[in-house]
Amino acid sequence: MRASLEKFNRLVDALGELPTIGKKSATRLAYHMVMKDSFVGLKISHAIEDALGSLKKCTSCGGMSEDELCFICSDEGRDHSLLCIVENAKDILLLEENALFEGRYFVLESLEEFSISHLQKMVEDGIQEVVFALTPSISNDAVILYIEDKLSSYDVSFTKIAQGVPTGVSLENIDILSLTRALTDRVRV
Repeated sequence: MRASLEKFNRLVDALGELPTIGKKSATRLAYHMVMKDSFVGLKISHAIEDALGSLKKCTSCGGMSEDELCFICSDEGRDHSLLCIVENAKDILLLEENALFEGRYFVLESLEEFSISHLQKMVEDGIQEVVFALTPSISNDAVILYIEDKLSSYDVSFTKIAQGVPTGVSLENIDILSLTRALTDRVRV
């Protein structure tokens, strides 16, 4: 039977390569696009083709853009004294969607010398505070220390996003690193 539905199975396999999409979800999505609403399938395929042909990295921050500079880097109304370092361009989308940050961004995909020199150039252009919005982990703590060392000759302050116990989660469900940080960084009430 698999051979008789080769094209359908290829679509299921392709959808299954997406993050968080398992075999059952991929099959449901493929069935819906092929048998229930082919217009949705065509709309999705055109949107994917258009996005792949139009989107690229911003030459300044490394975020997603349709132009050389993204809408954030080209916005003169942003606070150019604040720089938020994130792990990937998707993090920028989350922060912007919720209007959580008014400064500029820097996507840290690797610690290559080019990235660090580009970061140093950004800091030279008037950055006063570098905010680390990285996933809490021991390896990212090492990354933070590395970047702080590389930027130590500049008059800039360093902060990182708060960590600890999420709202609505019982202590028994918190990992030990988060619980330790929550106790260490506790605040007066």
